[in-house]
Amino acid sequence: MGGKFTYFFLATVLVLVFGVVAMEGVLLLLTGEPAAMGMGAVAFVLPCLGGWFLWHNTRFARNAHRLAAVLESEGGLPADELQRTPGGRIDRDSADAVFARRQAETEAAPGDWRTWFRLAVAYHDARDTPRARKAMQRAITLYEGGTTA
Repeated sequence: MGGKFTYFFLATVLVLVFGVVAMEGVLLLLTGEPAAMGMGAVAFVLPCLGGWFLWHNTRFARNAHRLAAVLESEGGLPADELQRTPGGRIDRDSADAVFARRQAETEAAPGDWRTWFRLAVAYHDARDTPRARKAMQRAITLYEGGTTA
C-alpha cells in the first residue's frame, strides 16, 4: 500500500508542476515578444506531453495490478523460488533458470495471458525492464481481448 500512496503523491506533485509550467507558458505567450512567445509555446506543450506519459504509465500499472489480482485469485501467481545473495539481491543464475522455464511455458501457450504475465515477472527478476514491460503489455492485450489458452 505504501507504493500506491507514494505513486499517488508523486503523480499529484507532478500534475501541480505541470499546471505551474503551463501557466507560465500562457504568461509568456501573452507578452507579445516573439522569443518569449516561442518559449511560452514550448512551456505549454511540455506539460501536455508529460501528462500523456503520466496517464499512460498509470493506466499500465493499474492494468498490471488488475491482472495480478486475477491471477492471485486463481492461485496462479509465480512463487518466489529465486536464490538471493547475502545482501538480498536476486542471484543472476537463479533468475536465468526461472526465466528459461517461463519462456518455455510462454512458447508452449503463446495465447495465454497468464504465461505472458509470469514471463514479464521473470524478465523483471532478470533485470530486463524493457522486455518485462513489453511482455506485461502483451499479457494485458491478451487479457482484454479475452484470449486464453
